Amino acid sequence: MNAAPRPGDAPGRSSSFTDPTAPRAIELSVVAPAHNEEDNLRPLVDQVGAALSPLGIPFEFVLVDDGSTDRTREIGAALAAQTPWLRVVAMTNTPPGSGNGQSAAFHAGFRAARGRLVAVLDADLQNDPADLPVMLELLAREHADMVQGDRSHARQDGAVRKWGSVVGRKFRLWLLGDRIRDTGCSLRVMKRELALALPLEFKGMHRFIPATAHALGYKVVEMPVHHRARVAGVPKYGMGITKRAIPGLIDCFAVRWMRNRRRPVTSVEVSGGPALRAGAHGSENRATGMEHA
Repeated sequence: MNAAPRPGDAPGRSSSFTDPTAPRAIELSVVAPAHNEEDNLRPLVDQVGAALSPLGIPFEFVLVDDGSTDRTREIGAALAAQTPWLRVVAMTNTPPGSGNGQSAAFHAGFRAARGRLVAVLDADLQNDPADLPVMLELLAREHADMVQGDRSHARQDGAVRKWGSVVGRKFRLWLLGDRIRDTGCSLRVMKRELALALPLEFKGMHRFIPATAHALGYKVVEMPVHHRARVAGVPKYGMGITKRAIPGLIDCFAVRWMRNRRRPVTSVEVSGGPALRAGAHGSENRATGMEHA
């Protein structure tokens, strides 16, 4: 049952909230890593609420504070106190003055998420939450497991980031056969089982989410999405040649090596009677290995 609006709640912040004691009732979890994004949090929460509340589905927004040194955690907690569907998860064991990175933050956020579907977006307001309803429709219409955003037609980043994305795309195609046009776009929607199957405990793996999903046997489709210029704050997760392009190239080789070494880990129980054996075959998951991709 949805909770009633609280007096004084901002528009779009109180509907579609599901009692946390019924986690499987949540249809969609939106996950956003944040490192020093204090000025962007309030408009981000407002925009997520405005985009999803009209859908009439139970949803939650999981904000992951990745080692922020500003007031990100404090502001997030204050907003959560007046926004029933907002949750704040704080990364632990982060290096002094910095975070553990996007991959680790996604990993933590996906495990905190309780929805049947998981959406991802950056906390810097460059992704537009208004794209999420269309992505949900496309996911259902295409019977896909993931919808990957493509902001290449409307990229609002600087020349260095744009150039780095083009070079990175060529190397991913060459080394991994990855044909996703904008794998660096954080705006995406996926099934929960896929989100939990991604090996995001390894640094830099967030750059290979669509390629990994495809290699695991999941259906990935792309969709053009909006992209906006950053209004407040500065980019936190990798800028320039030494922090983005070169590590990304090295990661391509690492992912290729790991993919070729991966083996199926599915199993079925063969003990017991015929009825048990027949039922066991339906319990296999689809993460049967990446070596064939």
